[in-house]
Amino acid sequence: MEVLLVNPPRFNELVGNNPAIIETHRGYNPPLGIMSLAGYLEANSTHKVQLLDAQPSEMTYADLATFLRGVNPDVVGITAMTFTLIDVMKTVRLVKELHPQTTVVLGGPHVHIYPEETIEFPGVDYLVQGEGELAFLQLLDSLDNPDSLSAIGGLVYLRDGEFVNNGIASASEDLDELGFPARHLTNISNYTSLLGKDNVITTMFTSRGCPYRCTFCDRPFSPVISGFRWRTAKHVADEMELCAELGIREAFIYDDTFTVRKDRVFELCDEIKKRKLKFRWDVRAHVNTVTPEMLQAMSDAGCDRIHYGVESGNDRMLKVIKKNSTVARIRDAVKWTKAAKMEVLCYFIIGQQTETQTDIDDSIRLAQELDPNYAHFTVFCPYPATEIYEEGLSRGIIKEDVWRQFATDPEGDYELPFWEENFTRQELREILVQCYKEFYLRPSYVLKNVARIRSMGEFRRKVRAGLSVIGMRPDDKMKSEDMVKSVRQIVPDASYEVYS
Repeated sequence: MEVLLVNPPRFNELVGNNPAIIETHRGYNPPLGIMSLAGYLEANSTHKVQLLDAQPSEMTYADLATFLRGVNPDVVGITAMTFTLIDVMKTVRLVKELHPQTTVVLGGPHVHIYPEETIEFPGVDYLVQGEGELAFLQLLDSLDNPDSLSAIGGLVYLRDGEFVNNGIASASEDLDELGFPARHLTNISNYTSLLGKDNVITTMFTSRGCPYRCTFCDRPFSPVISGFRWRTAKHVADEMELCAELGIREAFIYDDTFTVRKDRVFELCDEIKKRKLKFRWDVRAHVNTVTPEMLQAMSDAGCDRIHYGVESGNDRMLKVIKKNSTVARIRDAVKWTKAAKMEVLCYFIIGQQTETQTDIDDSIRLAQELDPNYAHFTVFCPYPATEIYEEGLSRGIIKEDVWRQFATDPEGDYELPFWEENFTRQELREILVQCYKEFYLRPSYVLKNVARIRSMGEFRRKVRAGLSVIGMRPDDKMKSEDMVKSVRQIVPDASYEVYS
């Protein structure tokens, strides 16, 4: 069977009205979800797999139509996120227009939150809820036998007009069995990042799941998450070696919280050092899960940056959002990371529940005190399937169920919900500009970070970003895709993608 996996164009993403952080020139991260799916299909079936990432070449819908006319897939698989739903549906319509008999399958976080709304869209034949590798292969093997579809966990479809939901796909407890992403099906030179030291980067998962219960994240309430599961050190090191053979020597590890299990972190570091791998990597970590010894071991094994979700600058707000951390612990984690000679990136969220101007001032002061290499500030947006979104609806702070309305009619005119308890939207935009300028335009910050630049490509990317910070205004008007590109230049896994 001919299978085409598509990462659609991204011209209509639903994003907040954050100002431009840097100009729209940006890097692209590889589509890890569909690459992983392709790798599993290649290793475990005879289906022929092709992968199309429409974003690095900024493929238009006319370009996409030209490409689709040149192929004849039996099945097209597309990852659907709520933010990208407009482009997903445009792609679905184009596939069905050119190949009416092709089966279209959607997966991703959006479909398990809004399965009934999504399966009703014209052109969508099936949804796969949950981790897709096993369920998608079962679906491919069963398309010629409709009677067997009811036995496929995770599948959603219409049978004689009736909604059928087989629940969430079973999660694999042995992540090593899922194999490696099919990076060879992409043009690896397309993928770069402002944060990267090399000119080519990739992304990687070494575990799935997170034990924390932050109010702004959907992970604690997601039926997809099945505890904390991890790949073996040998398997991760094997993937790093495969990347190096392709010419990739840097990876952003996208685990929700890489450092949950200390023993596996030490095992991976030992494996990397034993093999004498020259590979650069960075991770996301919770401040409660790191120790000086762990951080030094990670640094010695090639880890050169830690991303910490600081979120707020005082203990009261950290308790409100159930972050399960303290300012004292944040200070320690950042100090230890710097001592291990790794870069630090800190996330901050402004405009959260009960937050006041004094609280935000505390966040700005803490960011300056910590003095990380990078700080990412974002205006709080209550995402679907999070504790705080449900609270906002029940308290009337969020007036309408915007996300469900958008999931039903993505062509409508929608504005992302803000938490307008103590601030208006315009006030939050102005505060956001203040946060960026007060952090990034400090002379000490500029001088220190210029001295750390290691390549001309890195220099050019950061100069462009810096110039755009200088020109930031709270009333900047940009197309949605330009705003997204700007934010991702500073932080490729920015906090609005916690949900995705």
